[in-house]
Amino acid sequence: MIDKIKEQWFLASLILSFLLITLDGTDTLAGLGIYLKDHHAPDVIIFIIFIVSGLLIDSEQVKTGLKDIQSTLLALSVILFFSPLAAVAISLIPMDTGIIIGLFIVSVMPSTLSSGVVMTGTAGGNMAHALFVTILSNFIAIFSIPLILNVMLKFLNQEKDLALDQTSIIVKLLFLVLLPLVTGMAVQAGFFKTGGLKKNRLGQINQCLIVGIVFISLGGAKQMLMGRGVDLFYILALSFLFHFILLAVSFLLVKIFQVQRGRRESIIFMGSQKTLALALMLQVTYFPEFGMALLVCVIHHIVHLMMDGYLCTWMKRTADTPGYSV
Repeated sequence: MIDKIKEQWFLASLILSFLLITLDGTDTLAGLGIYLKDHHAPDVIIFIIFIVSGLLIDSEQVKTGLKDIQSTLLALSVILFFSPLAAVAISLIPMDTGIIIGLFIVSVMPSTLSSGVVMTGTAGGNMAHALFVTILSNFIAIFSIPLILNVMLKFLNQEKDLALDQTSIIVKLLFLVLLPLVTGMAVQAGFFKTGGLKKNRLGQINQCLIVGIVFISLGGAKQMLMGRGVDLFYILALSFLFHFILLAVSFLLVKIFQVQRGRRESIIFMGSQKTLALALMLQVTYFPEFGMALLVCVIHHIVHLMMDGYLCTWMKRTADTPGYSV
């Protein structure tokens, strides 16, 4: 059991964070999370994550990642087509309108800015390609979200005049992703050579930082999570189902198109993971009357991080096992 926990320490840390926050009757830990969130700690953590990511990426990864058009198209197909399609299919199950809208919002989101990149690297994939998919999908989202989401809302007889703050998204990508990434790569090229041991340690640092982001998110969401009773477990199951479908589709695509190890990981994690910040902004701005939608966004984010926390460690273990094929 101890060996299993050590092997899955990342998943165990995510679960522990959830338990500590939810079981703390004094709300001290939740208050700490809220304080850190209000003082821009998540942005600082994401900035550090991409500096560390820059230290982990070498020039060959960048060249290979940018040239891998097939993997890019497969990841984008999951993000832009299969994800909304899965949400519409699940919405056929009778459920609260707010839950459906929350699921629709999650489904049209681009890739998460940090965790998918970290998990791609942990699983043995090309982090440079994961970063490229992140940046590209977030730029595309500026135009795709209003179009796709309005079509989906017609199934509920709900229509919104959606307009995203394009400048804000671009500035965030530049300062939280590109700037620290280039800084990290420049430092590595100049004098910080990352050998195998250093890469392993840096990868663990990034995973710890992801746990920190989850802790802060849980702190801010505790009151909402604890006040929903049966709805919470229903949304947990729904979130698991939705993310499981996206993972299954991603694995099926890499199988059909015979995408090899080292390339498939970015398709699986970047195609199926969804950013939380933009989802929350969209819900609060355009759907404030549907409080359940906000709960779906938060719970799905926690669920998919836990699922992928296990998955990335499993993929790394199987990749390290001679003769084992995923």
